[in-house]
Order: sequence, then structure tokens, then C-alpha cells
Amino acid sequence: MSSTDRAAPSQAAAPRRQRARLFDAPFFKRLVIVNGLVPLGLIAWDACYGQLGINAVNAVIRNTGLLGLVFLVLSLVVTPLHKLTHWAPLIAARRNLGVLSFVYLALHFTVFFAFDREGSIASTASEIVARVYLWFGAAALLMMIPLAATSTDGMVKRLGGKRWKRLHRLAYPIAVCGAVHYYLLVKSDTRQPVAFAVVIAGLLAYRAVRRYRPRR
Repeated sequence: MSSTDRAAPSQAAAPRRQRARLFDAPFFKRLVIVNGLVPLGLIAWDACYGQLGINAVNAVIRNTGLLGLVFLVLSLVVTPLHKLTHWAPLIAARRNLGVLSFVYLALHFTVFFAFDREGSIASTASEIVARVYLWFGAAALLMMIPLAATSTDGMVKRLGGKRWKRLHRLAYPIAVCGAVHYYLLVKSDTRQPVAFAVVIAGLLAYRAVRRYRPRR
């Protein structure tokens, strides 16, 4: 083989290496965070300029809840997508997607508590008890708290990889609770919550298959 033939593969690999350096894990994590906060900026902009419609509070509650569910599902999609593409930065961004989900869902509840329930703990508690869809929403948010609290590198080391992974499997029942919450909330057009439920069911089936195949 001539020196020219040996140089050709390395020259072809150079653009791939350049792309890898450009889209490395730290850059991709920052890209996810910046883009994930864009919807929050748009909501704040619309709120400042009175463009949220007649019922601004409900609009913010609805949009933040939907965004929280979207980012939660995206965080669960990362694993099968990484298995398919073998692109390492995807895994690096998974925790950031989960944290973004928690940020939007925490804001979702905060606006509900502060404006819809006027900051009353008693009113908020009675509303949650009275409405079944709020049971699932409250359960999802409560389960997300330990996940958000352990999303740093330091907590991963402190808990250990195996215990950390076991804890963060809560993301799946959280997603189920979120989809049920959304479905029970919608009174007429259930296409969106059903679409979320189908995707989550597919992710659960994928995880079950992955757990079964090694044993086999």
C-alpha cells in the first residue's frame, strides 16, 4: 500500500474528528441548557407584554406543565437514541434534560400555588385532595425532588453509580404519572396526552426488552 493510500483514511477521518471536537460533551450540555431555557424566556416576555391571553395564569400553568413533560420524555429518549447512534454527548446531556424538566414542573406548581390558589396552603391541599388528576401531578413532582437533588457529579460519586441509577429509574413512574395527569386534565381533545402515553409505553417496553435479553 502506498503512502497516498494510507493518508486517504486519515484525511477522511479529519472532518469527523473536527465535528467531534465541536460537538463535545461540555458544549452539547451547554447547548441543551441554553435552548431549554428559551421557552421560559418567551413565556416571561409574553407575560411582561400581556400576550398570554385572557387567562394568563392558566396559560403559564399549561405551558410550563407541557414543557416539563416534554423535557422529561426527552431525557428518557436519550438512552435508546445513544444505543442507536453511539454518540457520547447524548448521555452527557441526559441529566440536564431532567433538570430542565424539574425546573418547568416546579414553576408549574409554583404558579398554581401562588396565583391560582393565592398562596394558600390549605386551599392548595384541599384542591389536590379533591381532584384526581392533581394526585398524579403532585406524586410526579414529589418523586422528582430527589432526582433533581442528586443530579450533580458530586452526588453521583457520593451515592455510587449503581445506587444512583436505581434512584433515577424513578423517572419512568414519574413520566407515567405525568401522562396520566395530563390525560385526566384534558376534557375534550386527548390526542396530545395519548401521544405522550404511547411514547412512554414504548420506552418502558424498550427497557423491559433490554432487561430480558441479557438473561436470555
